[in-house]
Amino acid sequence: MSKRLLLAIISLLLFSGSIYSQQPRIVILATGGTIAGAAPSATGASYRPGVISIDNILKSVPDLNKICDLKGIQVCNISSQNITEEIWIQLAFKIDSLFSNNLCDGIVITHGTDTMEETAYFLNLVVKHKNPIVLTGSMRPSTSLSADGPFNLFNAVSLAADKVAYGKGVMAIMNDYIFSADDLIKSNTVNPDAFESPNFGPMGMMRGGKPRFYRESLTKNTVETPFEVRKGQKLPKVEILYAYAFASDIPFKALLDSGVDGIIIAGVGHGNYNRAFDQKIKEAKQKGITVVRSSRIFRGGVDNEAEEYDKTIPVSAMKSPQKARILLMLSLMKTNNPDIIQGYFGKF
Repeated sequence: MSKRLLLAIISLLLFSGSIYSQQPRIVILATGGTIAGAAPSATGASYRPGVISIDNILKSVPDLNKICDLKGIQVCNISSQNITEEIWIQLAFKIDSLFSNNLCDGIVITHGTDTMEETAYFLNLVVKHKNPIVLTGSMRPSTSLSADGPFNLFNAVSLAADKVAYGKGVMAIMNDYIFSADDLIKSNTVNPDAFESPNFGPMGMMRGGKPRFYRESLTKNTVETPFEVRKGQKLPKVEILYAYAFASDIPFKALLDSGVDGIIIAGVGHGNYNRAFDQKIKEAKQKGITVVRSSRIFRGGVDNEAEEYDKTIPVSAMKSPQKARILLMLSLMKTNNPDIIQGYFGKF
């Protein structure tokens, strides 16, 4: 155990045992991203993500100590396109340890926006606690003239510290909106209003540091899922194939030869794919590779009413290709029965 981690644990133990404060105890798990980024110019578009520590980020939001007793742990400091399954599993175990040992009441995760929706959904499926877990980040670096990170962090901590957030699954907050992990997608490359829930809308919004909820997510999450992860394990290998006009089967061939466990088809329209893909799906099934039909369109979802071809393969329901990949990875740790897998996609 590193000296830095040991000191963090000791600090948390003292923090959790305090009898002098009735404030909620919130831990921030920092992973980097634009919220921890810095630029040579306050107005320039170019910047380096994942270079500012959580301690310095917290200094930019001085009112946080009025909301809660707050501690920060630097898990990693990377741009989120470089997230790994090892970091996902590390986050899951840190969250479990903090809640199981009553070291905090809620957790905020600062994260790069590029893969925030994927990390949130993974944790939504494997964490076995109802305590609030809220992800946030920023679209502009900390040195920007109009950095959005400090207020996003203020809102995230305020949400995690509020009792009304208990039992609502993993959430994310960006630009005042509260999103459920199961229906969250990044839909703009640079604008601060970069996230949405395309099928069901946000769960609510923050006003004056207080959450206002307008709906709940009805998909099962956290304590209601059968999925668990173990330290040091490798998740099944699942890849995504993108469909488009007269798409070649060359990438499909490469995946079949690579030893994948599953393939997500990011189909056109209602999850459709061409005849070249159809032939390769037959080969995949013969090799015991699970294929799930999804869509590159992020509204409407996919059901079993395919226009052509194989209607026996599972479909992703309302899950985007990137989330379907996560659910299939975890499903394959339980079964390769396509009917059971289809049931998972209907529930989670």
